[in-house]
Amino acid sequence: MASRTASISRNTNETQITVTINLDCTPGSGNTQTIDISTGIGFLDHMYHALAKHSGLSLTMNCKGDLWVDDHHTADDAIALGTAFKQALGEVRGIRRYGTGFAPLDEALSRAVIDICSRPYCVTDLGLRREKIGDLSTEMVPHVFYSFAMAAGVTLHVDVLRGENDHHRCESAFKALALAIKQAIERNGGNDVPSTKGVL
Repeated sequence: MASRTASISRNTNETQITVTINLDCTPGSGNTQTIDISTGIGFLDHMYHALAKHSGLSLTMNCKGDLWVDDHHTADDAIALGTAFKQALGEVRGIRRYGTGFAPLDEALSRAVIDICSRPYCVTDLGLRREKIGDLSTEMVPHVFYSFAMAAGVTLHVDVLRGENDHHRCESAFKALALAIKQAIERNGGNDVPSTKGVL
């Protein structure tokens, strides 16, 4: 069975980021899950850690961004995560393709739906009210999902269905996405292209 891994580096005048990903680290896979995240934004690290943990990915990410400007460029480099995800997945064959995840966190509840289809699109409704959570601007949270979806070539819908605490709302959204990804990339034991078109 082919290994689904990737390592990429993306260097711009605004960020220098490296990402290593292994899609097959769920319990029983024989691959030890490794998570090591450092973006310079503590809350973003926390969200990426939750995403990796609950989707069964090994993820190493190191980013040095121009945080003296603001958090935009570093958060926007979810582009690198999406690129690595797409590269690791390879040709879309023998997987479930669609994934849905619901994740509660105390009073908050989120739903994420993903289609690994090479048709990038992203819709989010998070209802965040605070200006920042830690050092991450709340306006950048939907942008992280958008940047990931565009680079990964997936259709993604993420909705926070209820909740009062913005930390809880945000974290439940990332965990819901993790569960959706875990379901969508699951191997189905075949080698078919999961599309009536015969190609994705």
